Amino acid sequence: MFSPSQHDVRRFFCEAYRKERAGEPLTPLEALAADWIGQHPEYHDELADVDAALAASYTVEEGRSNPFLHLAMHLSVSEQVQIDQPRGIKQAVELLAARRGSLHAAHHEAMECLGEMVWASQRSGLPPDGETYIDAVRRRATR
Repeated sequence: MFSPSQHDVRRFFCEAYRKERAGEPLTPLEALAADWIGQHPEYHDELADVDAALAASYTVEEGRSNPFLHLAMHLSVSEQVQIDQPRGIKQAVELLAARRGSLHAAHHEAMECLGEMVWASQRSGLPPDGETYIDAVRRRATR
């Protein structure tokens, strides 16, 4: 299993952004990342400076959102949908996107559900509950 460090993740997104701007070839994962980066221009300045990105701290107390966590969650949801794992997430996200009229908005809501699932798993010490996650996304699609 691939376990990138925090710096690996930050370098990956900064490099995908750099390569996209330079018109260089991208790997499929970099291309997907660049698509999500393009939908988040508020992160471009942070992605443009790899040294600052590696040194940055994103704490709740500072009130700064972590662009790398946000983009990584977009990639996670994208990959989950692509392979339909956990089973049913593809349909749930597609329903939510149709309901919201935006895949991006659907991703943000699915990311909230994903974060809640991870938090509950960490708090309880139990494995992540994929069914609860999918049910939460489905509930949002029916509101």
